[in-house]
Amino acid sequence: MPTAQSILTHSPDLAVIEAVTTPVESEVVVVGIAADAASGNGGGAAKAAPVVVAPGLDGDSTAALADLAHSVGASTKVGSTTRVPAPEGVPGRSVVLVGLGSSDDEVGDETLRRAAGAAARACRGLGAALVLLDVERAEAVALGAALGSFRPAKVTAKDDGDDEKADSVKVLVAEGGADAVTRAATIAECVGLARDLVNTPPNLLFPGSFADRAAELAADAGLEVEVLDESALAEGGFGGILAVGGGSSRGPRLVRLTHRGAEGRPTVALVGKGVTFDTGGISIKPAAGMEQMTMDMGGAAAVVATVILAARLELDLTVVATVPMAENMPSSTAYRPGDVLTMYGGTTVEVQNTDAEGRLILADAIVRACEDSPSHLIDTATLTGAQMVALGKKTPGVMGTEDFRDRVAELSRGVGEGGWPMPLPEELRDGLDSEVADLTNVTPHRWGGMLSAGLFLKEFVAEGVEWVHIDVAGPAYNDGGAEGYLPKGGTGVPVRTMLAVLEDIAAP
Repeated sequence: MPTAQSILTHSPDLAVIEAVTTPVESEVVVVGIAADAASGNGGGAAKAAPVVVAPGLDGDSTAALADLAHSVGASTKVGSTTRVPAPEGVPGRSVVLVGLGSSDDEVGDETLRRAAGAAARACRGLGAALVLLDVERAEAVALGAALGSFRPAKVTAKDDGDDEKADSVKVLVAEGGADAVTRAATIAECVGLARDLVNTPPNLLFPGSFADRAAELAADAGLEVEVLDESALAEGGFGGILAVGGGSSRGPRLVRLTHRGAEGRPTVALVGKGVTFDTGGISIKPAAGMEQMTMDMGGAAAVVATVILAARLELDLTVVATVPMAENMPSSTAYRPGDVLTMYGGTTVEVQNTDAEGRLILADAIVRACEDSPSHLIDTATLTGAQMVALGKKTPGVMGTEDFRDRVAELSRGVGEGGWPMPLPEELRDGLDSEVADLTNVTPHRWGGMLSAGLFLKEFVAEGVEWVHIDVAGPAYNDGGAEGYLPKGGTGVPVRTMLAVLEDIAAP
């Protein structure tokens, strides 16, 4: 585990993921179990021997595992795990039985990811694991296992990592499946990076250190890097970022990272909210739960991870990430309710609530991003509590240009991140009118808060740019227990959604 001095340079703590085409001897073997629908055995605790999913094992071994699962009452609920001794013929000392639901149900990619993630977490510290779930869908299995093996970085003076066996996971694949496993490992590393950034304490991750870390990671990936400090932001007229960051002794930044595709290929802009800690400013938040506001840069973390992932996967398009970073603090230099800000590009905004700060820094960044003439722009942010009220803690709200919005939401659901398309009703736009400026940063009522924030951002998107806004206020951070491949803390949502969109745009 990293110390306080090293946490910012910590690499995601993930299992080493490898592909094998034949079962190999391991400390622990992972197999799937499903309720036998033909026996009327529902999806709960097994009442009859479950169906065992264990490609690569012979019939006798599979039958022995079914009997063993039955005898211990192993649950077939998706993601449930039961560890048992390995029967004869199974190449390991123990077996983790992971639930796949009912044998009557189709086992989709997301079920495989969740099951593999839960199993990998159950295998932590046990040494080498062999996963036997689906040889034809190696990427889903490997990605779930890699994401599920993630361990959050911990600030500690102790070095107790050597007390546990190093995790390694071998995934059984069909011939030619090794590339899919390699790709899955790369994706998992970048999702893990986003998780690590979100989990880093705010006294260690503040705008300056976040910008330095992002620049270092981007340079290592071969990206072009530009960092604007307070002086450059003031010279450029970035009124939103300067206002939000003005109350902190740790000044704001704007980071721009560019992955270049071939000439003539599409340009896609990514923008992510990077509020490294949000007190609410003068409109201060309640104390209860404020410690979770260390995650208010989840959108920025995801965008940094995604542009690095685009470079590592060598996507043939240009991706430009524009990432505003600020700490929203109350002080004698903080911006106030009633202030009028001149945003980058000239639009004026009346501040009615300093806790609606994310949209202010995003607005500056969106205008700057549009100067690169992108065909598409994706912004993402832990923006509104209204997202959780409307959709819960696991479903991102997707707003924007209708066709692009619907496609992004569809791709998000396909990768298991669950994006859902939401409207931008015209009648809510009137609430953003101001008597003293072009706009206000909040409406005078509490209705449709997520949608009103989207309408505010829409005002800053250039004509002709296909745009979506992804609100991940809930999905970017799991304040409950780990489940499936999601850990407690930072989740890395929506990195995989944005990757799917970039690959969709880049496709012929």
